[in-house]
Amino acid sequence: MTVFGMKLPNITLDKIQDEFRALNPNDLGAWPLIPRVTLLCFAFFLLLVAGWWFVWDGELSELSTKEAEEVKLKQQYVEKKRQAVNLDMYTQQLAEIDRSFGALLKQLPNKSEIESLLIEVNQAGLGRGLQFELFRPSQEVFKDFYAELPIAVKINGSYHDFGAFSADIAKLPRIVTLNNISISPAGQSGGLTFEAVTKTFRYLDEEEIAKQKKPSAGAKK
Repeated sequence: MTVFGMKLPNITLDKIQDEFRALNPNDLGAWPLIPRVTLLCFAFFLLLVAGWWFVWDGELSELSTKEAEEVKLKQQYVEKKRQAVNLDMYTQQLAEIDRSFGALLKQLPNKSEIESLLIEVNQAGLGRGLQFELFRPSQEVFKDFYAELPIAVKINGSYHDFGAFSADIAKLPRIVTLNNISISPAGQSGGLTFEAVTKTFRYLDEEEIAKQKKPSAGAKK
């Protein structure tokens, strides 16, 4: 057999088998070419397997972890950069929220003002010619920084006067809401009966807020 002008020895399967049968494991240097190449390929394969098992597998796992961390850090960078670019806008929004919250807080009366507010609600009804059958404040319901005072009211009058009374309540400088409204015939008088739960709110002072926080702190423990 001739390749590129060079004559190669004839290699047959029988000849290869004979070379492997005649191998002397104590004299590797005397082995024929094919067994030596086969041994080198096998040793190289074992080296690759050992490298993968003892070195590369752990390195590749660490590389995957680092790549995931890199993607996460890039996302954090983009997010922080976006926040930094919009910092002025966020600052303005926060200032606007503070102003709005302060304006709403001013609409909540304190302890000393709650009595006068109840009088204003009562006067709003009397001013429209309505007759109060019931005006009963209930126990205050305490929230995070404010207290809610429900007032059960039952008023007799005309439908038009009820609408005007509701509009007057909405115009009060303090927050007052009408809830669970029901209107029914007043009986033989020919008028109507207006029943509702009027709610007004007041902000808590520092001492009351501290009392509200104490049970929460005890529950966490």
